Amino acid sequence: MARCYANENFPLPAVEALRALGHDVLTTQDAGKSGAAIPDDEVLRFAHAQRRTLLTFNRKDFIRLHLAGQNHAGILACRFDPDFPALAERIHRCLHETDDLAGKLLKVNRNPGEA
Repeated sequence: MARCYANENFPLPAVEALRALGHDVLTTQDAGKSGAAIPDDEVLRFAHAQRRTLLTFNRKDFIRLHLAGQNHAGILACRFDPDFPALAERIHRCLHETDDLAGKLLKVNRNPGEA
């Protein structure tokens, strides 16, 4: 299964649901980086160094970094959904359907066709 890094604002219940689906998800708390106000480019570099796909709700900034050409092991730019098991299932499907996420940006939306 996939190796992921959950950005600081990513909800723990969604992380736990992804772990239950077999994914290796490291949180900022696990990495000892919680509350440190680390700049987004450094977050992405850390995830890349760990060979982990970044899970984030901060779509605008990480899409910008992707378009600027910053190397990364994949970015899943998610829309917030309070139904954490459903969010985890959509992420799981996205991870399962994509062979190699390195350098790719994928959007995980609540509704089909949503940008």
